[in-house]
Order: sequence, then structure tokens, then C-alpha cells
Amino acid sequence: MKNHELELTSKRSLRTKLRRDWDLYLLLLPGLLWFLAFAYKPMLGLVTAFYDYNTFRGLAGSTFVGLDNFKEYVTGPDFLRTVKNTIMLALWQMAICFPIPIILAVAITEMKNKGISKMTQTATFLPHFISTVVVCSIVINFLSPSTGIFNIIRKQIGLDPIYFMVKPEYFRPIYTIMTLWQNAGFDAIVYIAALMGIDTQLYEAAIVDGAGKWKRILHITVPGILPTVVTMFILKVGKMVKVGYEAIILLYQPSTYPVADVISTYSYRIGMENGNFGMATAAGIFEAVIALVMVLAANVISRRVTENSLW
Repeated sequence: MKNHELELTSKRSLRTKLRRDWDLYLLLLPGLLWFLAFAYKPMLGLVTAFYDYNTFRGLAGSTFVGLDNFKEYVTGPDFLRTVKNTIMLALWQMAICFPIPIILAVAITEMKNKGISKMTQTATFLPHFISTVVVCSIVINFLSPSTGIFNIIRKQIGLDPIYFMVKPEYFRPIYTIMTLWQNAGFDAIVYIAALMGIDTQLYEAAIVDGAGKWKRILHITVPGILPTVVTMFILKVGKMVKVGYEAIILLYQPSTYPVADVISTYSYRIGMENGNFGMATAAGIFEAVIALVMVLAANVISRRVTENSLW
């Protein structure tokens, strides 16, 4: 009897919430539909990883192979190379592209001249909205051995031009700097918003106590945005293995495969160019599992070290 009453109470409570907040749920609906259509529905295609998939016969006409695609990828000659390159590019981005937006946000908010502050924020923010194709084209043109500005300068000072885009040793720095230029200003917005939420009375009290700018940053600014930094770090860790494969596809050459071919680009090449969709899907699932493990590990470490975490 009590369970039945609790169930009725729960239903009434749900109906009350729906009537009260119907406009909020309506605003939520487009985003929910987008996730259902473009994030959850495509997951049905993951079953192709367990088939020798034939695009003309479809799933029903394809042969079920179980874990053979996973075994072939893991034991294949490209496995170690793609995993290593994915981790290395991810570490480059985490080491450079993650902390610099934080520094940029602090620098913008600490500027006394608000005009220069706004100009700096706008100048670093706008590149995010340039198409990745255009950004990659700019990079290729800038580094061209014949017409690129860097090689023109090298020629002027008597040095031989370098074809940067076919040299494996230059690929990771070029890709990391390009990613930083395109996204640093946009990523800094989150930290600027967090900085705006810090109580100004804390700074005023610190000034009265004689604290300089660096001490105020160290003892007020950094602790104030630490929860935001931790949250963004965990979210970035989840995206590490993706490493912006669209830009890599546009930039890399066969000569740079040893350092540029990551799991995502390998999956694209095997699927779209070779037509082996089962293997491509298996590589994609392997990448997703790595991302999940990294997010869980980052969340646990963050909770133990900083007492802040997503869950």
C-alpha cells in the first residue's frame, strides 16, 4: 500500500514539474533531439565492427566475424604507430594548448587598459571561427618552400628553404602551434567568465595587506578558478585521443605518416579509402574505450589531488 502511494506521489510530482517548467523543457528539446539524431542513433552502426561489412549487401548480407576485426587491428603493423602518435600529439596539446588559454585569460583580466584588453580578446577569439580547411591552407602557404613567408626570410638571410610539411620532425610543432592559434582565445572565454565570478573584495583586502599583483594571482586568482580548470582538464582529457583528426588529414603527407598517423586518421583511411568499414569501426571503438579510461582516471586523480571532480 505504501509503495502504491509513493508511486502516485512521484507521478503527481513529475506532472507538477512538467506543468511548472514546461518552457524550460521546451528549450531543452532541440538539443535533446540533436543528440538523439547525431550522437546516439549513429551508435547503432557500431555493430559493423563485428562483421565483414559489405556496403552493397548491408548488415544482413555481411558475414559475422566476432572480434576478428579487433584482433587484426591490435596485432597489425599499424597499431603501435597509431597509438603512439595519438598519445604524443595529445601530450603536446595538453602541455601547450591547455595552460596557455588560462594564462591568456589571466593576462586579459589583469590589463589596466580595457581597450587593449578587449582588442586582445577579440584578436585571439576570432580565429576559432575560421574554417579548419582555411586554417590548414594558410599554414601550408606560409610554410611553402617557394612562396612561404618563412622560407622567403630564410632565403634573404642566405639559408636554404625547407619543405616543412614533408619533414616528420616538424609536423607535431606545426600542428600544435596551429591548434593553439585557432583555439586559445575561444578556450580562454571559460576562464575569463570564472575570473569575473571571483569576489573583488578579496583583491581589495589583499591590496590593503600589501600583496602585490603576483601574490594576488597566486593566492586569489588561481584558487578561484581551480574548479573550472579541473573541469576543463577532465573534458579535454576525454577529447585527447581525437586530436583534431580533420586538420591532420589536411596537413599530413605519406612521408609524415610515422609521426602524424593517429587512430582517427587510420580509421578514416581504412574505411573511406580501402572500404574496410568493419576494421575502421573496430579502431574507432578502441579509440573510444581509451578516451573513457582516460576520463575516469583523470576524474579520480583530480578528486584525490584537488578535491574537485566532475562526479
